Amino acid sequence: MKLGVIGGGAWGTALAQVASAGGRETLLWALEPEVVQGINSAHENTAFLARVPLNPAIRATSDLAELDDCDAWLVVTPAQHMRSVLERASDCDRPLLLCSKGIEERSGQLLNHVAKQVCPNAPVAVLSGPTFAHEVAKGLPTAVTLAAEDTLLAERLRDRIKQPTFRIYVSDDVAGAEIGGAVKNVLAIACGVVEGKGLGHNARAALIGRGFAEMTRFGLALGAKRETLAGLSGLGDLVLTCSSTSSRNYSLGKGIGEGRSAAELMSNRKTVAEGAFTAPVLARLAKEKGVDMPIVDAVDALIAGRANVDQVLDALLARPPRAEGV
Repeated sequence: MKLGVIGGGAWGTALAQVASAGGRETLLWALEPEVVQGINSAHENTAFLARVPLNPAIRATSDLAELDDCDAWLVVTPAQHMRSVLERASDCDRPLLLCSKGIEERSGQLLNHVAKQVCPNAPVAVLSGPTFAHEVAKGLPTAVTLAAEDTLLAERLRDRIKQPTFRIYVSDDVAGAEIGGAVKNVLAIACGVVEGKGLGHNARAALIGRGFAEMTRFGLALGAKRETLAGLSGLGDLVLTCSSTSSRNYSLGKGIGEGRSAAELMSNRKTVAEGAFTAPVLARLAKEKGVDMPIVDAVDALIAGRANVDQVLDALLARPPRAEGV
């Protein structure tokens, strides 16, 4: 199975590195000409994954039509651009493994629904879990969830991609895998705020615990399975991204906690903190579903500039006592 990777950022490049192990030809599409040139000439993506030597079996292109020769695509575009990129493809009727994390802002849809709208004949699967791109690209041990309604498809993709240091667990809970990855980005911003504000480890641990309760409430309301949300693509990813500045979302929150505005911080970034785009749509969907998500609401208010850090903290701490549980 020849794989094509759509997206030349850090995560797309890391997945191309995994897919090309053993010298298997892997084609990576990137928007940036310098990324294409760097991968093909120096076997390095200096723009997004510097100082990581890449497998020579990876070839990069800026022509999306070249991926028509691939048997399956790993779609690793920013969540808000996935629809437009797939619409540019001349033929997307092949297995699509969605590797981005987020909810489409304009439609409020999970990405697997967006992919099925654009490519109605394409089998769709989702890859999610606790994954820092630079660690995956260097071959450090990693475990992820690969979810598809078609178990045979999931197993075929697993068997093509898996490595001794890239362990894949198969699931049929596509919604759960996606929801965990989307919600944790928003909660990571909140944990970054705690760090930037100097509120301590107790506060961060409490926020992770209560954030996981919010993730679970929302996921169950959308038909996800509790065990998926408690697994790699939910709790596992939440713990990772809520504890390190290697997370773009956590570092964005840290900057907000230190007193800078979200707009200023995002204007200076060349990489995308997906949680900033997911927060408003997630807050809206939660209200429509009647799901209580106060931490998500707080992040939404911070990103939109409707409240400052002190105001959202006061509001959260003033919430009435309640019994623990989901």
